[in-house]
Amino acid sequence: MKIAILNEKRPHETRVAGSPEVVKKLIEMGLKVVVEKSAGVASSMPDGAFRDAGATIAKDAATALKGADIVLKVQRPMIAGDRTDELSKFSPGQTLICQMSARSEPEFVKALAKAGVTGFAMEMLPRISRAQSMDVLSSQSNLAGYKAVLDAASEFGRALPMMMTAAGTIPPARVLFMGVGVAGLQAIATARRLGAIVSATDVRPATKEQVESLGATFIAVEDEEFLEAQTAGGYAKEMSAEYQEKQRALIAETIKKQDIVICTALIPGRPAPVLVDEDMVKSMKPGSVIVDLAVEAGGNCPLSKLGKIVSKNNVKIVGHANVPGRLADDASKLYAKNLFNFLTPMMNGDGDTFKIDEEDEIIKGTLITLGGKIVNDAILAMQAQPAKAEAVSKTVSDDAGAGE
Repeated sequence: MKIAILNEKRPHETRVAGSPEVVKKLIEMGLKVVVEKSAGVASSMPDGAFRDAGATIAKDAATALKGADIVLKVQRPMIAGDRTDELSKFSPGQTLICQMSARSEPEFVKALAKAGVTGFAMEMLPRISRAQSMDVLSSQSNLAGYKAVLDAASEFGRALPMMMTAAGTIPPARVLFMGVGVAGLQAIATARRLGAIVSATDVRPATKEQVESLGATFIAVEDEEFLEAQTAGGYAKEMSAEYQEKQRALIAETIKKQDIVICTALIPGRPAPVLVDEDMVKSMKPGSVIVDLAVEAGGNCPLSKLGKIVSKNNVKIVGHANVPGRLADDASKLYAKNLFNFLTPMMNGDGDTFKIDEEDEIIKGTLITLGGKIVNDAILAMQAQPAKAEAVSKTVSDDAGAGE
């Protein structure tokens, strides 16, 4: 069997869906691997490194795709109407594994089915123990949380830790995290290592212990509704208007005292919730910094701009696109390992058979298209009953920080 690893064509995308280490493992399994020219250059992985690992280098995407059984990408291929039509180069019967934003890209899903391409959406991997090593959202969000703190520190005009000098004492910076999933927890740990005074807020009661275990202060309205605010899958339920108003008032008062605010809240398939409104920004101290990790989904702060750092009321609002891609080397290596761990249970020992077990929980969650049809229950439900699907999807997570 042949695996193709393509060059990412989207703006801001620096990652690659393979690494020399993973390519070597795939070849040892009996697979052939072809990598599109320059696919790993932005991730500090030159063509020579892939060639040394045993891969063939293709001059372009069409050459890489020719005869390929499985195609690996970071983000979904573009379709007609986008900047370029990548999907048109695919052949019926090929299998695509990538992050395809299947919940929010219905036109792409339809085009994928029409093209006869079998599609797996890695962002829809179920949150079960067996799938942890395949979880691309977690691996990428870990890096995004870490990088968000470094980005904030680089834009902040003061030191983060307390410093005692002969000329006087510099007080520690105060950092508030809004959203405590994978990215938020990694960010809290990073800010603590840098010496900041850290607090965090989330509507899920289970996060309180996690926050406090990292030495940070947990901030939330802890009433009866708060105690019931988490789904069985570990996500947050949408809260009542009354609770949201009480929580907003608490955060509005807290945010006035902060030097840095880092927002990480995303809702799968929907615009990001507004957590820091314009009035809150106006209340912040001059020189404060907001980092909005949800900017690609509309932003937790409505003043943030995708791919830009803007200043409002002397507050810097950082909206970098594709934050995991700002650590492209590590992000690509982790992503490649996620895909390898996803692939190997479906391969036989000789690398010549790829079996899709539709009864497997992991396959059922991620398989979007098969045999020219959309087969994923969640996607079908969203298409058939948009209003009901929207209600079901109102779950907040900060683990989609790897998208478009």
